[in-house]
Amino acid sequence: MNHYNYQKTLQAVWQKAVDIYRSGNEDVKTYFDKQELEFLASIGASAQEIFDFAEDFVSGGEPDFTTVAMIHDVRRAYLREQQHGNSSKAMLDPSTLPAKDSEAEGIRWLPRIIPKAKAKLRGELHPDVMYSCGGDRNFLKTNDIHPAEFLRVVWENEDKESAIVDWVVNRVRGDSA
Repeated sequence: MNHYNYQKTLQAVWQKAVDIYRSGNEDVKTYFDKQELEFLASIGASAQEIFDFAEDFVSGGEPDFTTVAMIHDVRRAYLREQQHGNSSKAMLDPSTLPAKDSEAEGIRWLPRIIPKAKAKLRGELHPDVMYSCGGDRNFLKTNDIHPAEFLRVVWENEDKESAIVDWVVNRVRGDSA
């Protein structure tokens, strides 16, 4: 993999997914060739994740490529720095996610997005779970948090969920830069 220009390859793969989805093909298994799948694995992404981002972009205009790239840059860094290039074999069980109406410190969705962010960082998202889905984006917009910024906060406080909650509470109150 070319590290210096990896974002250009990611953009080409994302654009290909957008174009294929726009053509009416919703079979993610037909989207990418072996080389593209190997590239995605090398940055800690999956075909399903790229498909989900392309589907949401075509359907609703977001997330745009810049956001997709920023999210995957955090994941790529985590894979390299924390996992030393070794992908996790674990997978988030969707049934363990907190309910969509769950709250922490009065903030709806926060208990749900934290385990999703951790799973995204670790490469453990179930194919039926998307980090930065419509519900996540609503939470992030409402609380003025960029999806990649939230991933970095979760990474920095991975084992201190209360610190993540405190950070979000401070952001909501306007106490956080």
